[in-house]
Parts: sequence; structure tokens; C-alpha cells
Amino acid sequence: MADVKSRVNVHSKTTVVSSKPIGPGKVHRFSALDHATGLHTLHIIFYYRTNPFHGSNYSFLDSFWVSLSEVLCLYPQSTGRLHRGEDGNWFVKCNDAGVRMLRATVGATLDEWLRSADATEERDLTVWEDMPDEPDIWSPFRIQINDFEGGGVAIGLSCTHMHADPTCATTLIKSWAEVHQGVPLAHPPLTLPLAPRRCLSPNTDTKSIKYYATKSKAETVSVKMATATFSFPDSAIKQRLIEVHEKCPDANPFDFLAALFWMRVVRLKEPTHDHTSSLSICTDFRKLMDAPLPYGYFGNALHFSLLSLDSEILDNGRLGHVVEMVHNHVAGLAEEEFWSAIDGLESQKEEMGQYAAPFRMYGPELTCVNMEHMIIPTGANESSSYQSLMYAAMFKKDEKPFHVTYHVGNVEGEGLILVVPSPEKGLSRRVTVTLPEEQIAKLCEDQALLDLEPTMLISGRK
Repeated sequence: MADVKSRVNVHSKTTVVSSKPIGPGKVHRFSALDHATGLHTLHIIFYYRTNPFHGSNYSFLDSFWVSLSEVLCLYPQSTGRLHRGEDGNWFVKCNDAGVRMLRATVGATLDEWLRSADATEERDLTVWEDMPDEPDIWSPFRIQINDFEGGGVAIGLSCTHMHADPTCATTLIKSWAEVHQGVPLAHPPLTLPLAPRRCLSPNTDTKSIKYYATKSKAETVSVKMATATFSFPDSAIKQRLIEVHEKCPDANPFDFLAALFWMRVVRLKEPTHDHTSSLSICTDFRKLMDAPLPYGYFGNALHFSLLSLDSEILDNGRLGHVVEMVHNHVAGLAEEEFWSAIDGLESQKEEMGQYAAPFRMYGPELTCVNMEHMIIPTGANESSSYQSLMYAAMFKKDEKPFHVTYHVGNVEGEGLILVVPSPEKGLSRRVTVTLPEEQIAKLCEDQALLDLEPTMLISGRK
């Protein structure tokens, strides 16, 4: 079959540098956790109904160029270039080389795109490049501005996962929007790497260390993957949480959706003799530490933990029980586990101080990413209203993105599930699922999911 021509046409490329030069000799060193994610890339797409850069006091080009140049002064690690130190570890030489900027036109209206595009085509809205062997002239951050016919724009951000996790990559775009509006940054960047604990006998005998050691040795088979995004309304999630309330009264939308999708995906697999099924749960630990990290902490603050259940429990429809198990697992994550995982990665350094080779953090088990932490209060007390970080990236007042998509590159294994806040208030959520191609087609027709009356986004389904 002939390749279908992309509707995304990249027509210009340039480089945007910070408006103020970085002082000589400044470097940014990566943590052990940053290095461990080195096989992956991160891609985020912010969709806007109207072009946020039109109607300003500048021309279109100058409008986003000026504000981006200003915010890049605060993120020198994004404008620098990667180098290897004498110890063999990566670091960023903050040399003002700049961020690669691309502009593109999309041969469809925004609504046509959301109805007809699939995840493969959506990739064209961002840059997908693996880090070259010699990246000293390669931009690790790329921003692509995509104009749709009839108005609307998608801003795609791509970067190495070693530089940033979903939270700090989101705050980078949000900070850009705040500079563009001329308002103070809500979450200014903290760019110090996450240092290991300075203790004489770090705990290296925990579940986390054993799990990471297993992951680092796991082999995966590369298969063709496909992706679909489900948007679930507040009313459906609220009703299902009521139904499982007796079993798990404190369940939140993530607990329910992680359990539901886990159960449905297990049913799609070929039967095996293995009597257990496992789910890897990815949790951001910024606010789970005794001394919390700010949302602006720039680096990786993710923890992967394993939940295993008897396959019979997952296969016989006991949803409330699985919701309870997911909830208790996430609620039971302790700071000691986060630190022990970091200690374990640090302990694997070679004699000269080089970190161990990166491995597939997202896999080999089915992995589910919890992004409930992205919903934050807008005031100082419990009665405050809440907003989601990604939908607060407003380049114009009160004009927030109406959809934000997250993708992780180089995912292999059983698949990836991202449970993301929705722009609608309440309990509505959006779930992006990446599975082997034959499984995703069946999942999109799964009646247990269709009963929740989801809207399908970027799935190619009419």
C-alpha cells in the first residue's frame, strides 16, 4: 500500500534563542532518574480554537518569538546542547544554542482533524527524533506551531524524557503563556537535579529497587502499536464511583479508570498459563515528599511501582475489588520507596561514576500513568476551586486549550495508558491508550467502555 500523504506540511524551520545570554561555563547535570529514562522521548500537543498569537501588538512571527525568547532565559537547559562528561554521563552545556522552532499548516479544519486523524497522523504535529550519537549540535527541545484551515492552532512540544517529565514540560509551555500575557509565573522553574540522599547506608532492599532491577533486564518484542483517546463525561465517572463506593469509598477517577482499562485489556490478550497479571503504575512524587518539590521542579520526578493480581479477579468482573486494590496501592506509596529507587539507580554507577544504561521505564508490563496531581487548587484553602495545569496554558486571558495530548516515545511491551484531566470541570477525564494494533481496534468496541458514553478523539474512527 502506498504511503498516505500527511496533511501536516512543515514550511519553515528556525531557531529561537533566549533574549539574554547565559553566563559562560554554566552546565546542567542530570540525576540518576533522568538518565534512567534516556530511551524515551516526550511529546505534548496543546490544541487551541483560535490562534493565540494573532491580534497582538507584534506581527505573528514576532509575537511568539519575543515571549518565547524571554521565557527561555529561565530554562537554560532547554536551549543548551548535550555532551558527555569525562565520567561518561550526559550533561547540558548551557550555551544559548536555542530551541528548534517549526511552523506548519494542516490541510483540514480543527474539527475535521479531531474526527478523522489517528494517532499516527497526530505525530506529525510534533517532532519525533531519537537523540543522535553525537548530539552536540542537536536541539533536544523542539516546538512546532501548526495552523489549521479556518483558524485554530496546535502547539507541539517534543523533548528527550531525560530532560523533562510530563509535569515540567507542561509548566514550560504554561510559563511561556504567562510571559506572553505579561503575568507572573505561577510555577517558576527549579533546575537543580534531584540529588541522592546523603546517608551512610541507603536502603537498597525494597520492592522498588527489585522492580527497577527486573525492568532493566527485561526484553521486549517490538510490535506495531496503535493509539486511541477516550473522553469520559463527568456524569458517567460520577455514577461509576457511586457504584463502587461501598467497596472503595475514597476512590478517585484514576483508581476507577486504571482498574477498568486494566480489566478490559486483560480480556483482549491471548490466554496464558500465568495466573497473575501485573500493572505498572507511574506516579509523580513532587507533592508526596515530606519536603514537597515545587511543580516547577525541572527534571524527572516519576516513580514506577508494580501491582499484581490474580488473573481470575481481573477476568471475572469484580470491578469494585480491583478499584480498591489500585486505590490502596497508590495511597500506600511511601517516600522511602521513592528514595530507595533513586538510591538503587545511584548504586549501579560504575567505578568511574558512569550511570548504568537506560532501560524501558514504560514497560514491559502494561503501564498506567496517574496524572491526578496535575489538578491543583487555585486558592489557599480547601474550598478553593481547582484547575488543571495543562489547561491553564492560556496565551490570551480566558482562552485555554480545549484538548491536550501526551505521548511517550519508544514504548514497547504490553502498552501504555495515560489518565489525564479533562478541560471540563468535575470528574471528567481523558484516557489515551497505546496497545498492539489488533487490541486497540477491539478496545474501541468494548461495550463496558462504550457504556460510559465516551467521545473518541484522534482515533480515526468516524
